Amino acid sequence: MRSSNPVFSRRGFSRDNGHAGFDAAPQAGGPAVGTNPYATNPYAATNPYAPQQDGQYGAGPQAPARADVMTIDDVVARTAMTLGTVVLTAVLSWFLLPVDQANISTSYGVAIGAALIAFVFSMIQAFKRTPVPALIFAYAAFEGVFLGVFSNVLSTYVAPGVVSQAVLGTMAVFAGVLIAYKMRWIRVTRRFYGFVTAAALGFVILMAANLLFGLIGGGDGLGFRSGALGVIFGVVGIILGACFLALDFKQVEDGIRYGAPRREAWFAAFGLTVTLVWIYKEMLRLLAILQGDD
Repeated sequence: MRSSNPVFSRRGFSRDNGHAGFDAAPQAGGPAVGTNPYATNPYAATNPYAPQQDGQYGAGPQAPARADVMTIDDVVARTAMTLGTVVLTAVLSWFLLPVDQANISTSYGVAIGAALIAFVFSMIQAFKRTPVPALIFAYAAFEGVFLGVFSNVLSTYVAPGVVSQAVLGTMAVFAGVLIAYKMRWIRVTRRFYGFVTAAALGFVILMAANLLFGLIGGGDGLGFRSGALGVIFGVVGIILGACFLALDFKQVEDGIRYGAPRREAWFAAFGLTVTLVWIYKEMLRLLAILQGDD
């Protein structure tokens, strides 16, 4: 399982490198080879409660139960730790890096440096085959520093109170996607994955171009982060983040179903953290634009 976010590529649980085990499930009475990469023998995914023609239940010998498997509690605990690190460093940077006129340039420099370091750590972890908790915590810590300064600037100079609204909005998106996924109103398929990945890639390219033109010509570059276009792209960014949340939930579900090793819970926590940070930033920008236009 690989981390999921609007930039990085993904790796699912199917042995043929399918995405998040889309449309695949352990087959009752059949071998798991080619489906479950965590099977310890050809019958590891056999359903012992599936009735067979000979009146027996299950098929073939069962693999010994493994204790070191990923559970939902593992995912929740590790996600809480990584998100907690983001929140802690964000709060510390909010109070320790003032954004008044006398110190704002220094705070901006620290925030930009932290964002670049966080990006480097996230890219290193994204391309590793095994999770490295130290890298994940380092990403969370530096990302929190950037978010603390960024949020403080918007709250102080653009839209007072916008941070609490963005936090509530992010929580609402998370809860809404989780409910929709559990109710099967959202079905994650290969087509869904392909569409979301292509849309996110186009979105990131446009935002990068906007940033580049902004650095060259000043202002908002191509205007994708202000005015009516800013509202449109803010909404699109939040929708893309919600779609990636659904992909995250699919990967967690498949990991638990297939008996992924417990260490894979760090990948799930990393992916959920990156996605929630993405949604928060898009929500923050959108609300700042809307309040700034009032």
